Amino acid sequence: MLTADKRDPAALPRLLLTVLAIALLWPGIHVSELNPGVLLEAENRRQMGSFISGFWPPAHDYEFLALLWEAILQTLAMATAGMALALLLAIPASLLASRALSLGAASRGGQLGFWSRTLRLPVRGLLIFLRSVPEIVWALLFVRAVGLGPTAGVLAIAITYSGMLGKVYAEIFESINQRPAHALMQAGSGRLNAFFYGILPGAAAELVSYTVYRWECAIRASVVMGFVGAGGLGQQIDLSLRMFAGAEVASMLLAFLVLVWLADQLSRLLRGRLA
Repeated sequence: MLTADKRDPAALPRLLLTVLAIALLWPGIHVSELNPGVLLEAENRRQMGSFISGFWPPAHDYEFLALLWEAILQTLAMATAGMALALLLAIPASLLASRALSLGAASRGGQLGFWSRTLRLPVRGLLIFLRSVPEIVWALLFVRAVGLGPTAGVLAIAITYSGMLGKVYAEIFESINQRPAHALMQAGSGRLNAFFYGILPGAAAELVSYTVYRWECAIRASVVMGFVGAGGLGQQIDLSLRMFAGAEVASMLLAFLVLVWLADQLSRLLRGRLA
């Protein structure tokens, strides 16, 4: 009686992929000069322990908490205003870049014609350009143009995130069932009506989830851009680090943690309402 072969047929491909991944990763580790062993050296451990000990207890005096609250509000305002401006560009750009509302695609069963693809190339190219430059680079440019303060951060977030949102929105519109929208357009409905009644209901939950996630990312980006003079929590953290005020840095990091947690809870709530 023949015994069943219990060997995993995918074992060899997985082994080859693992070896290939290690072969590709090793040069990167070598070029980046990664050496975790330096963390275990006695002098480095002593310095890290001394640095971390300065973070406790977190600062909680009234004057500092008032400054912290102002920095939190400024960070939230920067992220929210930047996202609002990004949406003004991302929504129309995503509709132009997507084939979901193409009359040609509706008449050809979802296939775009030559001219439809050609006309969408400049919009897709613009979205690629906007998201290819990191927001920290835009912030440095705008700090030189408009001076120190949150205005530079708002503009940097608006430019970079409009490219990100526009690309993902277009892909979301194309990923859902487009037959209702195509049927509406073939019946004589306008593109906006086809969007609101044929595309948006099926894409709303995913759009809201991604938008809130990007708003959370914008909050983190606002903190990072503060280190180049864009205001908010990041600028206060930079100032406290320069003065070796670890207790103040600890309080600001805790406040930042709460902000991210609240953004996550908001995303869950909105997804639950739209599900």
